[in-house]
Amino acid sequence: MESFFLSLKTERTALKVYRTRDQATADLFHCIERFHNPRRRHSKLDTLSPMGYEKRTMKA
Repeated sequence: MESFFLSLKTERTALKVYRTRDQATADLFHCIERFHNPRRRHSKLDTLSPMGYEKRTMKA
């Protein structure tokens, strides 16, 4: 978890200046929920990403 937050800080927020806390929250939400989580592989989903698992399930 610590490496995730380090990567998030260096890749996403290090060079950005947010005018409001809401802007920062929205940007981080977009990064985590719309990019990272749908593509990250999960061991409980047979090492598929949620998107890949959903596609496989829809075909069955």
